[in-house]
Amino acid sequence: MNQRLLVFSAVGVAAALALAGCGSGSGATSADGVTTLKFVAADYGSNGQNPSQAYWQGVVAAFEQQNPKIKIDLQVINWNDLDTQVKTMVQNGNQPDILQTGGYADFAKNGQLYPASDVLSPQTAGDLIPALAKAGEQDGTRYGIPFVSSARMFLVNNTLFRKAGLDPAKPPLTWDQVTADAAALKKAGVEIPLGVPLGKEEAQGESLIWMLENHGGYQDADGHYAINSPANIETFTQLKSWADAGLTEQSPASVNRTDLAKDFASGKVGMLNGIPTELADVKNMDVSWTAMPSKDGATKATLGVADWVMAFKKGGHKDQIRAFLDFAYTKENTVKFDKEYNLMPVTQSALTAFQADPDEKALQPFLQILPTASFYPLSDPTWPAVSAQVKTQIGSALGDPKKGLDALQQAARQAGQ
Repeated sequence: MNQRLLVFSAVGVAAALALAGCGSGSGATSADGVTTLKFVAADYGSNGQNPSQAYWQGVVAAFEQQNPKIKIDLQVINWNDLDTQVKTMVQNGNQPDILQTGGYADFAKNGQLYPASDVLSPQTAGDLIPALAKAGEQDGTRYGIPFVSSARMFLVNNTLFRKAGLDPAKPPLTWDQVTADAAALKKAGVEIPLGVPLGKEEAQGESLIWMLENHGGYQDADGHYAINSPANIETFTQLKSWADAGLTEQSPASVNRTDLAKDFASGKVGMLNGIPTELADVKNMDVSWTAMPSKDGATKATLGVADWVMAFKKGGHKDQIRAFLDFAYTKENTVKFDKEYNLMPVTQSALTAFQADPDEKALQPFLQILPTASFYPLSDPTWPAVSAQVKTQIGSALGDPKKGLDALQQAARQAGQ
């Protein structure tokens, strides 16, 4: 899957679901003045359960009732097939008017997308959380419109902390404190004191979390890849030190996030970087969600993740697209979708609604940090290729941090040529 969020991660069903649109062909206007927009969306259902088709059918039906001159030809596709099918559509010149997927950079770079300002009213655009909206910019112009989001926090098993003689009210703030706490957990017989999943499922995310906590990242302030920066080498030297000391799981490079999260839920892990979808798995456990520990204890960074909506120019129906997107991004619709799939909001109005909802109490720590989250270099069209290499190779940097990160830096440079 392409940089999966949060249900981060969403998992698709076995086959694509489609709803045939009414009226004329996609992106066309009939003789009676009815415009049909082709809308392709990702399915956030899990293992065939609760597919997104029903949600979007409801939105489309309500929109068409209010806008009889606009029809929506909806197609909901599972994540495993989405990129391939959309690529085929675009290659055949049959791109949708509106697409909801994991990334926008390639389409923006190729000049295929409307700027977001063309397809969102000022009211809707102004409601987007600024940090998320900015992540949708390429070369100073916003093309990607955030659809759903997530963030990361540090998760501590309080029961295991007490077993190790540690105070859960004092989670580690620095890497030195992580070392001391992990050593105490190991001495107390905890199987995995510190979880560091660098398997291919989401190694790019786990790595960036730790890089951010040492003022590093995949790119520098000028947008150039800096994977082998001194800060990142120092970060992986620290991760290597923890692994070599037996404070992490065995062979972090072969362990995926989902599997380690299951180990945490079963009481085998003392500390790890967690995501909102784990809230349900640990609701009956004594745990703490806290800020990420950083090298110096002063860095307050977290990884944010988002999926995106974008509008293609080919059909030429920006006014109709704007009408539909303004409707889809109302507070009522966005809150409903986020709650349905345990995701986080992308608009200020939905964020305020979540913060005021007593049923969302467990999500409050994530909601508080979301506006200040840092993101992958999403606007760089080479990022998907670089991310794919990071997923499969960055775990090797635990063996030789400089050599491993140098190799990825070289691969990133080649991707940009």
